[in-house]
Amino acid sequence: MPAKTILTGLFLISLGVAAIVCLHALPQPLRADAVTARDEILVATATLRPGTLLRAKDVAWQPTAGKAEAGEILRPPGSANNGNGELDQQARGEVYGAALRVGVTTGEPIRRSAIVKPGDRDFLQVVLSPGARAIAIPVATGGASTGLLYPGDRVDVILTQTFKNDPPLARRSVSETVVEGLRVLAVDAADAKPAGAGNGFGRTVTLEVTPEQAEKINVATELGKLSLTLRSINGSGVAVTYSPGMVKAIGVRPTWAGDVSPALSDAIPPRQAIAAERPTIEVIRGTKSVTVKPQ
Repeated sequence: MPAKTILTGLFLISLGVAAIVCLHALPQPLRADAVTARDEILVATATLRPGTLLRAKDVAWQPTAGKAEAGEILRPPGSANNGNGELDQQARGEVYGAALRVGVTTGEPIRRSAIVKPGDRDFLQVVLSPGARAIAIPVATGGASTGLLYPGDRVDVILTQTFKNDPPLARRSVSETVVEGLRVLAVDAADAKPAGAGNGFGRTVTLEVTPEQAEKINVATELGKLSLTLRSINGSGVAVTYSPGMVKAIGVRPTWAGDVSPALSDAIPPRQAIAAERPTIEVIRGTKSVTVKPQ
């Protein structure tokens, strides 16, 4: 065989090998089942009753066996790899604070038709327990900040009063718990004042109460400033179980100004100090004696 023919054959073989290597180096087409990414939908992490106010711990993402159905809440594409998780949080936040119209079981999808959000016309009708009422109260933005509260939390209502009719310094201000263990339904409802509208009562919180508790809170609103304290979800201390028609007996004693500042207990108003320095006079009339103090 001529050398020229041999060289030509070797050249063609080398070209074929090079072509095969290049084809393997190129990205391979994905299989049909790999091209279709599995959707992730929002599901319940536990069995939830109707009227439950959804929080972060109540929902999670779960891959679907096929395509998501209409009304299910989809995880935004690429949100799992999003560094700050903003897309993921925005999608989950769609249900935070919303109430379930119907009960769901563990792993069951959370559908938009099954939730009602604060501000919707029938929100309170869905979320309220049988026999309960809803009351919206202005609370102080200082102290126990309402920025830490979310629908579904349990709170106590604290009343703080300041007396202006010249009482002793140690009794001039007092704070006391008026109602305990109330469920938060909404924060900053539609009728709340806008931010910066005032320094005292800047936010409105809607609470679930009994009729008797609503009366107590209404009176407390007229007496002084209201604030809320958040209760532990673990029920530290004496647990408070809410049931319609029940008025919780308050076992927390009032805290006076003198309890907070011992200096006030030791302080004596000027008029009392002057009166204490005046001598007393004993007046004797026959067998009777009367002690008087000059005015």
